[in-house]
Amino acid sequence: MQIGIVSDTHDNLAHVQQAVSLFELEGVDHVIHCGDIIAPFSATPFDTDAFDFSAVRGNNDGEWALGNVVDEFGTYLGQCGELTFDGVEIAVYHGTNRVLREALVEAGTYDYVFHGHTHERVIDTHGDTVRVNPGGLPIEGADDTFHVAILDTEGSGTDAITHHQLD
Repeated sequence: MQIGIVSDTHDNLAHVQQAVSLFELEGVDHVIHCGDIIAPFSATPFDTDAFDFSAVRGNNDGEWALGNVVDEFGTYLGQCGELTFDGVEIAVYHGTNRVLREALVEAGTYDYVFHGHTHERVIDTHGDTVRVNPGGLPIEGADDTFHVAILDTEGSGTDAITHHQLD
């Protein structure tokens, strides 16, 4: 199973559409947004028959209607969520609080912890848990290009993750 990972799209519809197009092209089965979608209109491009969709709330998601809109075509997980695909345990959190983010990784409960917030691509391990931040819109002091990631549940560890740079 292929799981798309995206974060911090901040109402940039061009980048959202690039991510959706890549996920469709790659045959992704489910997309997880790690927060900071911002407004409901920038969630709706993820409403496609090509894949299922889940999202968590980011610190800049200012419209509470976002959750209702996502729930119309996907699953809104609130502040944090747990998902399982092909026996792979995943925690999803925007990542605003470093202590909570690190606790999810260090707990050893999950195979993967997906988060965003920093706009920096990260893939590292702590014990048997892999932390993945797909990146986000380019911001000063972080990545200078937009990235998303894909998890192949048939693989394991960091080798199961690929990052994709989008223009």
